Amino acid sequence: MTKRKLDLVVIQTVQGEITAQVTKAHLESEGIPVLLQADTLATVFGLTVDGLGAVKILVPKEFAEQAKQILKEDSTSEPT
Repeated sequence: MTKRKLDLVVIQTVQGEITAQVTKAHLESEGIPVLLQADTLATVFGLTVDGLGAVKILVPKEFAEQAKQILKEDSTSEPT
């Protein structure tokens, strides 16, 4: 069995675990694998002060541009 190293890139940093999970679900629904990276302290205690609640959204390098475009389109769309 061979191990393959995945080249992950940070495409966005969001504030809070809930926002990160929503973003992750949205990207995964578009077929993009996502990994979230957060400080354990923020996750355990729910701290969101001075960047403690920051969560990095990572995707494989080959999906980075597509993921950024999806998030960009999502942020510029009008609410219905």
